Amino acid sequence: MGKAVFWAITVASVAVAIYALVGYAFLTPGQTVHPSMQAAYAEHPWRILTHVGASLVALAIGPWQFIPALRRRKALHRGLGFAYFLAVLVGGISGFFTAFIAQGGAISIAGFVVLSAFWIGTALLALAAVKGADYAAHERWAIRNFSLTFAAVTIRWQLGAGFAAGRPFEDFYWMLSWTCWIPNLLVAEWLIRRRRAGA
Repeated sequence: MGKAVFWAITVASVAVAIYALVGYAFLTPGQTVHPSMQAAYAEHPWRILTHVGASLVALAIGPWQFIPALRRRKALHRGLGFAYFLAVLVGGISGFFTAFIAQGGAISIAGFVVLSAFWIGTALLALAAVKGADYAAHERWAIRNFSLTFAAVTIRWQLGAGFAAGRPFEDFYWMLSWTCWIPNLLVAEWLIRRRRAGA
């Protein structure tokens, strides 16, 4: 991955984390989402706030863990990694339960449930790899995991594209629970395979 792409991902991640922080810490929860979603926010505020809070921490920390200079500072990398893992675990569990109040019906619910399961699963595999001193496998699982964390960014891009195209929210939101993370994971796999082939 080129430096420009990496820094674009980092800036986008931090920007969305700040946007979520402002939207949920300083505004009424649900104020920044589509009106059709506001009823769910009003009925289940703590479920959603837990998911958003943990996810924005993971989003803000994640990209920095791939910077070689930071990774060489082992204590810092380990500390941030532990905070990231906890954020993913809390965000994934709360995301699993939040999926059942998602807009878009069964297809939307299924997509977010699978995303939550993969998000938690890849984090656990990354942790198991580093515990076993298999650092190459740890890096691969970390890349996959962050690609799923980055779904918080891609879903907002896709929402913006849908609204820009003039499509009603109800016409396209149901598919975003899949399209916000499957392309990310495919790109992550491509990067992993390219790096392994180069090595």
